[in-house]
Amino acid sequence: MILPQETAARPPLDLDLIRKYSIPAPRYTSYPPATRFTTEIDELGLERAALADNARGAGPLSLYFHLPFCHSACWYCGCHTVISRREDIAGRYLDDLEREVALAAARMNLGRPVAQVHLGGGTPTFLTADELIRLGALINQTFLLDPDCEFGVEIDPRHLTLAQVAALAASGANRASLGIQDTDPAVQLAIHRWQPAELNRQAFGWLREAGFRSINVDLIYGLPLQTVESFGRTIDEVLSLQPDRLSLFSYAHVPWLKPRQIIFERRDQLPPAEAKLGMFALAHAKLTAAGYIDIGMDHFARPGDELAVAQRERTLHRSFQGYSTAAGASLYGFGVSSISSTAGSYRQNFKDLAQWRAALAAGRLPTERALVLTADDQRRRSVIMALMCQRQLNYAELSAELGRDVTVEFAAEIAGLADLEADGLLVRSPAGIRVTPRGVPVLRVVAMRFDATFVSAPRRHAQVI
Repeated sequence: MILPQETAARPPLDLDLIRKYSIPAPRYTSYPPATRFTTEIDELGLERAALADNARGAGPLSLYFHLPFCHSACWYCGCHTVISRREDIAGRYLDDLEREVALAAARMNLGRPVAQVHLGGGTPTFLTADELIRLGALINQTFLLDPDCEFGVEIDPRHLTLAQVAALAASGANRASLGIQDTDPAVQLAIHRWQPAELNRQAFGWLREAGFRSINVDLIYGLPLQTVESFGRTIDEVLSLQPDRLSLFSYAHVPWLKPRQIIFERRDQLPPAEAKLGMFALAHAKLTAAGYIDIGMDHFARPGDELAVAQRERTLHRSFQGYSTAAGASLYGFGVSSISSTAGSYRQNFKDLAQWRAALAAGRLPTERALVLTADDQRRRSVIMALMCQRQLNYAELSAELGRDVTVEFAAEIAGLADLEADGLLVRSPAGIRVTPRGVPVLRVVAMRFDATFVSAPRRHAQVI
């Protein structure tokens, strides 16, 4: 049963409400959020969770490979990267990846089909064509990839060759995500990422010719020297490439975690909050006017794209890679900083390359932090993910799924939504809760009301917008 939806045309963004609710909040790529992972690892609990996950039999798998290397540092970047120009560093990293895959595979049910593979970073296109072929062989020879497997790869158009595209396609890659961020030359120089438009067009052409069925573009608003007008031009230029999906990220200024970002403060280059909000509003208007569907949490897709279809059919899923169609899949991550997720546990690898390597050399899984979920964690995860993916809670469906009455289990949280309802962010009824169109941009705030772990502390989470 789907709760009744508004039939009126979608109203414009309510900027006053977005201002009010643009507070620090988790992105809810997991629940509990990764900030709750601990180095006090419950080894027995993790082992039990792994055994329970393998007992699921034919349930699908999702694989993530973190390739952290970049040729140079983009000053805005908050990802875990290793900056290097050494030609041998990727080959040695692949040696270690093979060790990690072997250790993990010995604990996995390899008869389970792989529904999704994602190569992230850093930038996977730091690897040469031969190294990408080697990685593709490792994946295909170890795991059982579903014939319809979504095999995605993050690409830096500045460091892409036709041979790399061919190697990725030969390995089974059929989706690409291009880091563009901004097309304005002044902004590119300010963030230390010079990327002429012809490189973006070249990458699109090569990928389309190689048969990639979906191309995503990553953009960031709130970067140094950006203005509402300049970011509008970036949106127009990117739309001319006709991407299948777009990810519109809010720049997260976290110099206490990424010290190189302090350069933006020293140069007084960051746009004011009002301008940043204007960029979001203009981009949202341009993308929806161009026919893209607002999936939520910065993601937009063409109506025929699998992501938009999954949203309509209520099979949308959220993981550490953002929104996806791999609902119900267990995620196994490989490489430094990568995260694995099963129904009952989360596990994150060492972020330090030397520590990750040392664990593998000792024949151990390179786990630095982990969390075994309680029964309450799992119930709250179901509620929060329903909000994040379906924008609603259907009490009857959730009660049947969880085996208990959610209106009783979460009575205090539901009652505590009165202020959000008064502001028009959601509607409560005896059947459930529905997030309204004006509430979608601050969806994380609604989800946060069901988060029993949330701690309002400075420098813990990025702003909602």
